[in-house]
Amino acid sequence: METIAAIVLFASFLFLLWFGVPIAIAIIASSVLTFLLVLPFDVAIMTSAQRMVTGIDNFTMLAIPLFVLSGIIMSTGGIAFRLVNFAKILVGKLPGSLAHTNVVGNMLFGSIAGSSVASAAAMGRIMTPMQDNQGYKRTYSAAVNIASAPTGLIIPPSSVIIVYSLVSGGTSIAALFMAGYIPGILWGLGVMIVAYFMAKKEKYPVSSLPSFKDVLYIIWSAIPSLLLIVIVIGGIIAGIFTATEGAAVAVLYSTVLSLIYKSLKVKDIPGILKETIEITGMILFLITASALFSLIMSYMNLPQLISDALLSITDNQVGILLIMLLILLLVGTFMDITPAVLIFTPIFLPVAELFQMDPVHFGIVLCFALCIGNMTPPVGSALFVGASVADVRIEQVIKTLLPFFAVVIVVLLFITFIPQLSLFLPNLFGL
Repeated sequence: METIAAIVLFASFLFLLWFGVPIAIAIIASSVLTFLLVLPFDVAIMTSAQRMVTGIDNFTMLAIPLFVLSGIIMSTGGIAFRLVNFAKILVGKLPGSLAHTNVVGNMLFGSIAGSSVASAAAMGRIMTPMQDNQGYKRTYSAAVNIASAPTGLIIPPSSVIIVYSLVSGGTSIAALFMAGYIPGILWGLGVMIVAYFMAKKEKYPVSSLPSFKDVLYIIWSAIPSLLLIVIVIGGIIAGIFTATEGAAVAVLYSTVLSLIYKSLKVKDIPGILKETIEITGMILFLITASALFSLIMSYMNLPQLISDALLSITDNQVGILLIMLLILLLVGTFMDITPAVLIFTPIFLPVAELFQMDPVHFGIVLCFALCIGNMTPPVGSALFVGASVADVRIEQVIKTLLPFFAVVIVVLLFITFIPQLSLFLPNLFGL
């Protein structure tokens, strides 16, 4: 019966996705259908409804809408422009320096906003006209922006990491946040290496550095924005406040800072709140649907069945990890990150723990692999936004993206098989 239920669950889910049913609806429908096979109608419906409600009944979950709100405030509050100017100082002497500025800008702004879409949109709008003026190809500009935008999903604070913490049974958010820094920075550095060689080949110019006085002013202007990371992450690591309280601090700080910059108007607030509600509603609906999906998998013992199936192929740790990475990369190309984390964490985490893989390390590997899907078709959100902002077609930018994709895969393999790349900072801070 368990095998039949597993076939019905996944077959109905894929069938609904194939016909364009929204992913949350597809998850709920396939889960309820599977429950009806093993439980009476009234029990199946009641159990499903209860699980969907309790799936988001968690104080830590409040961090998600609060981080979303702070990110949107920053997007409209002039913070992105100041971070771009700061990034120019850091990489201004490299060939194709504006492309490197885009990457560093995405790493800084993305880590604050916690959204690859917000990063791709904000950086693309600022950097594309500047790169056009210096003769950069639009496909190159778009590819660099798209490839580096997902770094903000790994470099904390990150709602994806918070979701993993919840579904993995309470893995320390502070440890996960610290674990995300080195992998996220390596992703950005990998993109910069490819961008460097492409820029050398195309002979893209090196930007002139501003005067010493201007450098000091730019750094001074960027410090308040950078302090947000220090305050929020530092407060969580030091145990001064929880992730949810840290998110609330981020909202307050970004609001005050944007008002000081005079780039946030009272008339902007309704639009900001509306966008926050829309994004949060989508995320929470996905989470509550995925909570139901996880329940039916647990009820039917599917994680154990899948674990046994993987171990029947090979009991070699390297082989198992490579199979899991391949599956996660494929899943990331057609499924949003949040439901993918919710669905595949309970499936793959027990397998990883069989090989004594640290849950913090595995969480970063899982999130990293799924985030790569942001830059690939058919549902890569950073890909579509980045191409749209640069006004290029998807098929035009894909060829230029391939070397970036390859180097990010190499980075994924490094962080998978060198655990200290993820665990060094958590261990350093005793997390």
